[in-house]
Amino acid sequence: MSAKAVTPTVTHHNGFNSTDGILVVVIVVLIAATALLALSETALTRMSRHKAMAMVEEERRGAERLLRLVAHTERVLPVVLFALEITTLVAATLVGIVTERAFGALGVVIGVAFEIVVIFVVAELAPKTWAIQHTERAALLTAPVVNALVSFPPLRLVTRGLIKITNQLLPGKGIKDGPYVSEEELRAMADTAADEDVIERDERTLIHSIIDFGDTVVREVMVPRTDMVAVESRSRVEDVIDIAITAGYSRIPVFAQGIDDIVGVVYAKDLLRAEREGRQGEVISSLQREAQFTPESKRVSELMREMQASKQHMAIVVDEYGGTAGLVTLEDLLEEIVGEIVDEYDNEEPTVQRLADGSLRVSARMPIDEVNELIDGTLPEGDWDTVGGLVYSALGHVPVEGETVDVGDFSLSAERVQGRRIARVRVSVAAPVEAPAEET
Repeated sequence: MSAKAVTPTVTHHNGFNSTDGILVVVIVVLIAATALLALSETALTRMSRHKAMAMVEEERRGAERLLRLVAHTERVLPVVLFALEITTLVAATLVGIVTERAFGALGVVIGVAFEIVVIFVVAELAPKTWAIQHTERAALLTAPVVNALVSFPPLRLVTRGLIKITNQLLPGKGIKDGPYVSEEELRAMADTAADEDVIERDERTLIHSIIDFGDTVVREVMVPRTDMVAVESRSRVEDVIDIAITAGYSRIPVFAQGIDDIVGVVYAKDLLRAEREGRQGEVISSLQREAQFTPESKRVSELMREMQASKQHMAIVVDEYGGTAGLVTLEDLLEEIVGEIVDEYDNEEPTVQRLADGSLRVSARMPIDEVNELIDGTLPEGDWDTVGGLVYSALGHVPVEGETVDVGDFSLSAERVQGRRIARVRVSVAAPVEAPAEET
């Protein structure tokens, strides 16, 4: 019996066929789609709403569509990211299939190298870099594509479903609509713009004042009751006219039983009209108008809107017990934004004076945070709002003129005291305490 020759089995790769050609075409299309989606993602994340609004005002083509997308990035970006993930994963999978069929086990290594170099560099890194360099052009270019993706119901519904699953896994409720820039970031942007001469220094100060305006309460800006000029409701018109001329005010609060019993406000123009009509001996209770009251804890931004709606220029500030804490005018609120407004009737001392020895002479009504900015220090904050309140708290009694107290690294001196009220405070660096000499 003759022996048969045994022929060894050799495994041949299928090689490149028409199916692989179709897959290559699909891979190229997916890589192009990945590049476009990566471009869209970076353009949307770097495009702010105010930039889009400026482009709309310039009547640039497609800017209105872009503004609609930027206004709802929390709904648009997840769809773009989901589509980007799909194209990237499918393209990488098809590359692995094609290279494995063409080169066998070596094809896996070739596929991974291709995915790292081509997909990462060409389809992701290069488009994102170009979008950073040309944000406006990239955003306008990709806006129609993004709008089509967001308008495609299946993709939108699947994305929402996946987001809900994510929100169940994470200890939160997902991204909510809200500000994406904090107050600290706005301040930093204004400081950077001023340092780079994009905006003026005064404009930076105005931006900071507007940001602080929303956090300021009425108690911090009001005229305290000790400085109020008020008249009794039984006073005569001619007497109140003299008070108004002397004080230089156009509106004066009217009280009945005492300063805690404000019953109205009398206007100087009503007084002058009454005098012209020969009613100078009449009591002012017949001329007084209704007063607006506000709690001292109300935010000044809310009070300004209320005063604008009621067409009032003065509000009486009441404390938690219903007593009169002071008054606030529309001018006081505006000064928190634009700074001190001094007219021809004002004869006030400067709020801050820098002395030759480097110390500061400030009004006792100046807020602690403003003093800290001037001295670049950290005077403590507590139940007081002003530097005068800090002096009262540190001393524990009504000071006499010239009395000094050390607070941290600074020395506070009550330079002027009017009755029981501190008017001016001198702030200087406290003298270092010398250690006692050691005995030999």
